[in-house]
Amino acid sequence: MTTPWREQLPYLVQLPGLALLSAMTVLAAIGTISRFPSAKKLVGYAGLGAGVHASGQAHRDGHITKQDRHDLRRVLIQSAWAAVNTHPYWKVEFERLARRKPKGVAIVAIARKLLVAVWHVLTERTADIHADPVMVAAKLMRWSWQLTPEQRGGLTSRQFIRYGLLHLQLGADLRRFTYGGQSRAVAPPEDILALFPELRAD
Repeated sequence: MTTPWREQLPYLVQLPGLALLSAMTVLAAIGTISRFPSAKKLVGYAGLGAGVHASGQAHRDGHITKQDRHDLRRVLIQSAWAAVNTHPYWKVEFERLARRKPKGVAIVAIARKLLVAVWHVLTERTADIHADPVMVAAKLMRWSWQLTPEQRGGLTSRQFIRYGLLHLQLGADLRRFTYGGQSRAVAPPEDILALFPELRAD
């Protein structure tokens, strides 16, 4: 459970709209987050600054550099649509923006805000301020289903969920959650902390 990409993925998967594949696409496009001294630099790199059409395409007016990452911009816009359809905070934010702007412009603004959140969680190695532990647990569970036991580091799905939550310092009191109409269990924190004492909060 110590490869660099695996250490970073929980910070991205926790964000609404970002699933495993889109999170890996973001990481592949960004590389090392320390390359970007500010969220503004990352936004510019992705081509999600002010000079972006409602379609997500860059204006040809010099506002977007030739080095912008089209794949990163595309996945952020796709993730933004998913976020506004699944997460209360992002839904309200989108509706607020869409009252003043065309929906296409509003979703680009959401994608930009989501990328700012990406910069913060990767730079600060922390949970997003709008993270919902239950929603994050459900995403970690779906992620665990896509991995073999070896890829999960020998952890069961329940243990993998708790590992991710501890990594993010979320859901300390969460023991069960409902997904697909079924009650799902999460491994007790002490079970994972016994295996990974470095996850103990300072």
